[in-house]
Amino acid sequence: MSTASSRPILLLAIVFATLAAQGSDVWSAETPTAATPAAATAPPSPYPPPVPGPYVRPEWAFLTTSAQQPAAEDPNARVTVPGSKLTHTNAEVGNFFAAVDWHPERHAPMPEVVAKGRKPDVYACAVCHLTSGMGHPESSHLAGQSVQYMMQQMADFKSGARKDPARMTRIGTATTEEEARAAAEWFAAIKPIRWMKVVETDKVPRNYGNGGRMRLPWPGKETEPLGKRIVELPQDTARAVARDPYSGFVAYVPKGSVARGKALVKNGTDGAATACVLCHGPKLQGTADVPGIAGTSAIYAARQLYNFQVGDRAGPQSALMKAVVAKMTEDDIIAVTAYLATLDP
Repeated sequence: MSTASSRPILLLAIVFATLAAQGSDVWSAETPTAATPAAATAPPSPYPPPVPGPYVRPEWAFLTTSAQQPAAEDPNARVTVPGSKLTHTNAEVGNFFAAVDWHPERHAPMPEVVAKGRKPDVYACAVCHLTSGMGHPESSHLAGQSVQYMMQQMADFKSGARKDPARMTRIGTATTEEEARAAAEWFAAIKPIRWMKVVETDKVPRNYGNGGRMRLPWPGKETEPLGKRIVELPQDTARAVARDPYSGFVAYVPKGSVARGKALVKNGTDGAATACVLCHGPKLQGTADVPGIAGTSAIYAARQLYNFQVGDRAGPQSALMKAVVAKMTEDDIIAVTAYLATLDP
């Protein structure tokens, strides 16, 4: 139900005892595979610049395009992924209207809208959300989410209550109710998988925004300070760029984030915000009309919290979330989303 950016090659949405039983992936250091070269130029971010006010859109959460890009790929070069007998060219991987399906034997037949979309505005859902339904930082994981929740989100994009100027506003406006339901039912039937690793650190591999709402490590072994942000990079860059549906991501977060986030998830923000479990379910895996947030991309989750703050998510249930996020600081958002990424989806 999401799409890719305009680049044709690189494309790239809390009580406590129950949470303690869930798995946790926290590392002290990890360096991902060096990047496959990206295109030399990329389109600017579709998001408006920050405006004065109590809330801001930090660049790290909205995945803006870096001015400096590695050299361009050959669009005709053929690629594959582990465990697949298929090969595709880079240009085929970047086709918005024909999602590459590396493992057709591992899922039910895809509805037309998931596999191919509908020109000119409805991109194939599996391009960004992948045939595993787990998505990239650019998009939400849809695997196992309820049909009711996904249908409401598509309705919100269509009405303008939920905004995503990069992709989903246009897609949601053009998608029919029948297409949305077919996609929602298909993704709801997929069992989500462990997708994230979390690394607490002071430094990260040098990286860049590739224009497809994804950050990739710069070729080589240079590092840069992490600072107050989350950087999410592929566990295997070549596989992520090839849209491998079973290759996840590493979230680099400031030291101490996970423990602080765990406390915030349990107690709310300074006692003011509602504990997440009350709405998202005892394991944070969602209910009929509330999404699962355990194991989700930290970047994606952070972006949604900021969107609630600034009013870009204003659907029927947004009033509950606006009260939750109203007093959340950037440090709070980093901590909570870092912790959520350690959980089983």
